[in-house]
Amino acid sequence: MSLLALHKIIVAAIFLATYGGVAFGRLPFTRLDRAGIALVGAAAMIVSGALTLDEAFKSIDLGALALLFGMMAIVAELELAGFFRAASLFAVRRAHSPWTLLAVVVAVSGLFSAFLVNDAVCLVMAPLVLRVARALRLDPKPYLLGVALASNAGGAATITGNPQNMIIGAVSHIPYGAFAAALAPVAAFALLMVFAFTAFVHRGALRAAFAGAPDIGSSRSHGALILRATLVALGVVSAFFLGVPAPEAALAGAALLLMNPGVKPHKVYRRIDGGLLLMFAGLFIVAAAGEKTFLTQELLRRAENLGLGDAWIMTGVAAALSNLISNVPAVLALKPFVAQLPRESWLVVAMATTLAGNLTLLGSAANLIVAEIARRAGQPLTFRDYLIVGFPATVLSLAFGAWSLGGSVPP
Repeated sequence: MSLLALHKIIVAAIFLATYGGVAFGRLPFTRLDRAGIALVGAAAMIVSGALTLDEAFKSIDLGALALLFGMMAIVAELELAGFFRAASLFAVRRAHSPWTLLAVVVAVSGLFSAFLVNDAVCLVMAPLVLRVARALRLDPKPYLLGVALASNAGGAATITGNPQNMIIGAVSHIPYGAFAAALAPVAAFALLMVFAFTAFVHRGALRAAFAGAPDIGSSRSHGALILRATLVALGVVSAFFLGVPAPEAALAGAALLLMNPGVKPHKVYRRIDGGLLLMFAGLFIVAAAGEKTFLTQELLRRAENLGLGDAWIMTGVAAALSNLISNVPAVLALKPFVAQLPRESWLVVAMATTLAGNLTLLGSAANLIVAEIARRAGQPLTFRDYLIVGFPATVLSLAFGAWSLGGSVPP
């Protein structure tokens, strides 16, 4: 065996071990989490010679990381100010039946997730929905499912809706407004499907008597802090639509909020998921090493024969890959192939990798966050609970998305 062949085997083993570990959340005989797995994989690629240190640094998309960091900081400031709690309770207290309460939960979770990171929205919304359901003596299951599934569906609408869309936005350079114009209708349809199937499956629970406005204690929010954080967040979103580079707008907004004398910065830092940022950086390096080692013109020609330029085929491939290795790794794995297509193909990838997260409980981090919060509260959500609602809603949403975007992506 030649040294070149041996080197390729080593790189392939590192690549597969890293992606497999990230997909399953662990590696055998280790206690590494996903961030640690990605970091070890990146280091192994550099040590093996697959990438030089300089190439590794250049492969990290700092724009995507800056955008994610900025949005996490803004979400943290909004949470600390009490914005999510106040806004959610304002909407919930105007619901007059279990059906309208579910509609409110789906709409609020989807709307927040459209502009803020969906995982962070789940962390805030799930405990609140649990308390509301208990105060009203309702089965919390349909409402928790509504939070998880709606956060994925709503997150498809914009570049800032979830981490994989942030990567796609940085790579494709599609303007924020154009991205939203193409995907917001798909996200709206997906939210409608989430409500329809959740309501149908749990129609028995939604016939329960409704006790009225829930009493879950004081809002523990500060009006001045909420106003300041809301104005900055609205300014950042407006800057996105006006064409200001998303990382710049997000970092500027985060910096303004960090100067807020009413919130101690260390409270914001604690809510920023450093592990997620580290995982992104590691996966950028691992993906670049795999691309450098294995991506040949012959492989690209074979990929062309798969017809990835067709929206329906790309939807199927991206959705399947997302459920095999998770959505962020799927986007990075597809990157060299989509780069050969019109940039509008990235819209299909964004749609499919996001909505595919609703297929099963394991499809997205948002689902797992809600499931863990529910488990700790003694209200477990099973794989079947997600499947019977998420699977039909997702299949129809993906079909609508492929049809809607089909005209934008030439075959």
